[in-house]
Amino acid sequence: MENVAIKACIGEPTEPTNIVIFGAGGDLTRRKLIPALVKMLRCGLLHPKSKIIGVLKDRSKEIWLDSLHQGMLDFAPEIEMHEEQWQEFSAMFKMVSGDLQEEKTYTDLAASLESLDGHVNAMFYCAVPPRWYTTIAAGLHNVGLANENAGFRRVVIEKPFGMDLESARQLNQELQELLDESQIYRIDHYLGKESVQNLLVYRFANSILEPLWNRNFIDHIQISAAESNGIEYRANYYEKSGALRDMIQNHLMQVMTLVAMEPPVEFTADAVRSEKIKVLRAVRPFKTEEIKQQTVAAQYGAGNTEDETLKAYVSEDGVSPDSVTETFSAVRFHIDNWRWQGVPFILWTGKRLPQRVSEIVIRFRNPPFNLFDTHANPPSANSLVFRVHPDEGIELRMNAKMPGLTTDIQRMVMRAPYSENGEDVSDAYEVLLHDVLTGDATLFSRADEVEESWSILEPVLTAWKDRISVERYRSGTWDVPGMDTLFEGCVSGWHKPG
Repeated sequence: MENVAIKACIGEPTEPTNIVIFGAGGDLTRRKLIPALVKMLRCGLLHPKSKIIGVLKDRSKEIWLDSLHQGMLDFAPEIEMHEEQWQEFSAMFKMVSGDLQEEKTYTDLAASLESLDGHVNAMFYCAVPPRWYTTIAAGLHNVGLANENAGFRRVVIEKPFGMDLESARQLNQELQELLDESQIYRIDHYLGKESVQNLLVYRFANSILEPLWNRNFIDHIQISAAESNGIEYRANYYEKSGALRDMIQNHLMQVMTLVAMEPPVEFTADAVRSEKIKVLRAVRPFKTEEIKQQTVAAQYGAGNTEDETLKAYVSEDGVSPDSVTETFSAVRFHIDNWRWQGVPFILWTGKRLPQRVSEIVIRFRNPPFNLFDTHANPPSANSLVFRVHPDEGIELRMNAKMPGLTTDIQRMVMRAPYSENGEDVSDAYEVLLHDVLTGDATLFSRADEVEESWSILEPVLTAWKDRISVERYRSGTWDVPGMDTLFEGCVSGWHKPG
């Protein structure tokens, strides 16, 4: 296939694989999976002999492929997929029609898998609602598709992985009865972002940071994911989830473990994940009487921008007018170990905020004595900012003298972009699909990680369960009640991206 608008990628070559997608007619497949596979094929990270097998029902192959092609045009126009190129790519596709609850679907699927270069490798991607995960695992198990006699078998599970500790434990137990833990890839697309992965390189390939990366020099750490959009078409999911479950329990807590973990003894999946679980086990348990002071929950109300009027969450399609679901959530964590004792980790996320931006802010302590505190422009706290999205890179914010005959202070920002050209930055799904195909589980959550993160937040979920009201903030603003209180005692307070 002609390489259009995609540059060569660096990565381990993959073996020819049968890539099976359950829910192949769904939104995730059209928006993310197919564009990612096209890019991987074009830059050599997907073996050209691989097959893409869609499992769906009540649809012909022709209609399904037309839908995928339209998805490419709608959601990935930068790939420039012309008709001739699409025909070439779609030759890799096969379809199995059937109900996920019927054994025949899985026997037909088994018959559709091809021996590619002498192996029958298969990756099974569950792009379906969580209620189907165990059904699919059982179907694969019952017809022998989980056996690795002829090639590897790997099952990708999308979030949410449970909605609380009990459901996560139950799902883990059910899956581990049908599959080996090494075959289960619990995907978190946030960890596939190159800038998140780069955290490990910044930390462990640069000796300049290590002496400062502790309670002696760092005052607090903020990890954020702000979104300017509302819930869009996700009301049915979001009403059950809320911001805490949707972003903090998985995405942001995973990033926190990467920021706080000790250096692993080797760069392998088990070594990295073992250090991450140590961080989670060191998180101080929440006491019921302190939860109100250590958390913030709020919901966006109506607001205005220069271009449009923004409606309140309770006015969104599919949302109850009496809903108390939080669209903004913040939690103040403490990690009780030698390195981080006394350093707050504040994780926050919200919708309908002024801009879409994700950052990790390392806020350093103030000098013990500052000669310039009495001047008109007192020094601001030093910060190291890792920009996850957009404009990936790092910023170091320091103080410098203002030009001229004065010793007044101004803030100086030194920026180092991760990439000068956005084309060089791989999409998260490209990264994670490639990792599954090569068997690298470093960026995927282990069962104990999932359960530990739910266990940490269980007291908060319990405290919020029966609330009858929620604070509100105006859409398009940073006016979120309770955030100033949450940052009490933190140098320079809440960092609002900008």
